Amino acid sequence: MDVDLIFKIAAVGILVAVLNILLSRSGRDDQALMVTLAALVVVLALVVQQISNLFTLIKSLFGL
Repeated sequence: MDVDLIFKIAAVGILVAVLNILLSRSGRDDQALMVTLAALVVVLALVVQQISNLFTLIKSLFGL
């Protein structure tokens, strides 16, 4: 696993946390929730891509 992926996920988490706090304090709770959900989708897309790469590697390793 690449360390870059962990840093990307951490950066998205920090950015979303700051945006969530700013939006919640300004009374825009629904927009804060949408930002959080969008970030969750982005992070899940990154993780699913890495899992797909893992399965491709395993498939080529065993010659399936």
